[in-house]
Amino acid sequence: MYAIKLPLSFLLASLFLVTQVNAQENPRTIQIEDLLNIKRVGSPVASPDGQWIAYTVSETDLNKDKSETRIWMIPSKGGDAIPMTGKGYSASQPQWSPDNKYLSFISSKGGTSQVWTLNRLGGEAIQLTDIIQGVNSHLWSPDGSRLLLSITDAKPEELTKTKEDDDKPKPYVIDRLQFKRDYAGYLDRYRTHLYVYTPGDSAAVQITSGDFDDSSPVWSPDGKQIAFVSNRTDEPDGNTNSDIWIVSADNTNKGKNLIQVTTNQGPDRSPAWSPDGKHIAHISTVDLGAIWYATNHLAIVPSGGGNATLLTENIDRNMSSPTFYENGNSIYFLLEESGTTILASISPNGRNFERAVPGEHSISSFEIINSGFALLMEKVNQPREIFTFQQNNLTKLTSVNDEHLSQLKKPDMEKITFNSADGTEIEGFVVKPLDFDPSKTYPTILWAHGGPVSQYEYSFHSPSQLFAANGYVTLLINPRGSSGYGQAFSEILFADWGNKDFEDVMAGVDYSIEQGWSDPERLGVGGWSYGGILTNYVITKSDRFKGAISGASEALYRSNYGHDHYQLTWELELGLPWENAEAWERISPFNDVAEITTPTLWIGGADDWNVPIINSEQMYQAMKRLGRTTQLVVYPGEHHGIRRPSFQKDRYERYLDWFDTYVK
Repeated sequence: MYAIKLPLSFLLASLFLVTQVNAQENPRTIQIEDLLNIKRVGSPVASPDGQWIAYTVSETDLNKDKSETRIWMIPSKGGDAIPMTGKGYSASQPQWSPDNKYLSFISSKGGTSQVWTLNRLGGEAIQLTDIIQGVNSHLWSPDGSRLLLSITDAKPEELTKTKEDDDKPKPYVIDRLQFKRDYAGYLDRYRTHLYVYTPGDSAAVQITSGDFDDSSPVWSPDGKQIAFVSNRTDEPDGNTNSDIWIVSADNTNKGKNLIQVTTNQGPDRSPAWSPDGKHIAHISTVDLGAIWYATNHLAIVPSGGGNATLLTENIDRNMSSPTFYENGNSIYFLLEESGTTILASISPNGRNFERAVPGEHSISSFEIINSGFALLMEKVNQPREIFTFQQNNLTKLTSVNDEHLSQLKKPDMEKITFNSADGTEIEGFVVKPLDFDPSKTYPTILWAHGGPVSQYEYSFHSPSQLFAANGYVTLLINPRGSSGYGQAFSEILFADWGNKDFEDVMAGVDYSIEQGWSDPERLGVGGWSYGGILTNYVITKSDRFKGAISGASEALYRSNYGHDHYQLTWELELGLPWENAEAWERISPFNDVAEITTPTLWIGGADDWNVPIINSEQMYQAMKRLGRTTQLVVYPGEHHGIRRPSFQKDRYERYLDWFDTYVK
């Protein structure tokens, strides 16, 4: 026998192939680190020639305890993805120059956030802007000669800052009605305005001004005007009346000559120009009394101003992200319904409504490309990836997480429908444990969604993936208050939290028990944000649950007035707390804290001004005083969403430990 000496590269490639085949044939149970290692795809944008799609990929580095976002591009017809930005810094908001040569993005790798550009064919990125306070967003003009920038007014200390000033705290000087916001902090009078910048110039030209914030700017097709969103009422903090406005791109008096396009007293937003520049499609909310429970409709208005027309008045579902098709004959938008978000379309005259890309999926954004679409979409057991939809064919374009997910076992997730106590039909999803045996019953976690105006969809849900891997049935119910089922379904919660939604989720638990999936003696409940609030109602109204996790929840509502950032919404829904105290107290779970017998973990971010940690502290203190089993976990420096990877890992570990201890 003769020995054949093979190259090391061949041996390594063969070993890698065998390892991959074995991983796919013998997938393992998902671990917490696997969830944190899932890459997050976002911000797809098509090149002007339709040949490429740029997008972002965010990765978590547990060792460095941070996340990083890079920009990639991939051929729209399929092929290998190419990294466009390097490691060591984050890049976001990719945009193509109209001549197809350059890819621009926002990055703070040089200090403050600036616009950078790189040649599509390769090379190092070049910093394009040098704005002292940084740039929030950017958009190329149609002819590629200028950039539209969104910039927040510079504070005096930013203009004169020295190294000696770095560690000197300054007092917050506050005089606004809406004076704080989560992540932003205390609010001042330094507003966000629009600027036009010509590459090569020394400065950008400010085209809007005033004691107002301007957002969502878009160029007109001819590049002469810019539509944007702003609440320019006498007291913007006291209402939700945002409108669509137009300013000349050549305005030299900081936007004092504006055209007000919409006049609806509610919020108008998300402007989109028609290809001929004569109309603007937008999202409009017309039922002011229903506040955030109201259906968001699609509307169209002449770009010079005039009467707006609701195109979807008879379609009782939320819409977002309107975009005119290339020929102007259709407007495409995202439609939220019945546990899905799909792509739909309608003619500018309100006819020919069509579900263009229906299915069991959740679409986050879309781009028109090559007479079709690029979709950022997720499905059950499939995190967000980019798909193309051409000639009625849906094709998966990116495979950012495929290799990682191929090594993991995935649970079954199916849609369920049942009746609540009053006969109302309720939908949701059940996620079953790995290796589910229908002859057995399982410990079950009722995991409530946030909002409350939100919904569970056909998507990749990380907590239920983890629970399924650890032997739990997870119930993801869309109770009343949820979106996707019409305004009446959602609005029934108005000033009456913890009533019908409580009945609905409890009916879901009973349904799961009746199906033989859930062990009635091993039930847990939890959620984050409104999911935590609904958890509070469940455990104050029922003793059926053996363990509960209340994440970033509210409890004693009057104590939140002036402390969280919802002052306006609180007033519109419950009235002023000193004038209508009974309404506030009637639905406050804190007042029923003595009824809680369920061991409960209270958890949240120390700097959360969306749902402040004071709520969890109060509930924890009361339970501790009552001698009940409880624990409080506070993450320093964190807001409503927990961002630090080590804290995300810790939170998952605590979820499992708490439920394993008290439910399993």
